[in-house]
Amino acid sequence: MTHKMLRLPRVIELTGLSRSSIYLRMNNNDFPHSISLGDRAVAWLEYDIEQWIEEKILLAKSDQGKG
Repeated sequence: MTHKMLRLPRVIELTGLSRSSIYLRMNNNDFPHSISLGDRAVAWLEYDIEQWIEEKILLAKSDQGKG
């Protein structure tokens, strides 16, 4: 199985979140955690980010149906 790693600029682009929002949500366990690639480099699994986005879409759609 292959895993694609996404660096922070790409995660920001995909999610529309700022850097600080991403790290705040990670601390609140509301965003996938990053993986250390070395001393000063981290990345996220593309699959984890895609799943998080899908969850947010489904949640938004289910909330629209309640109104």
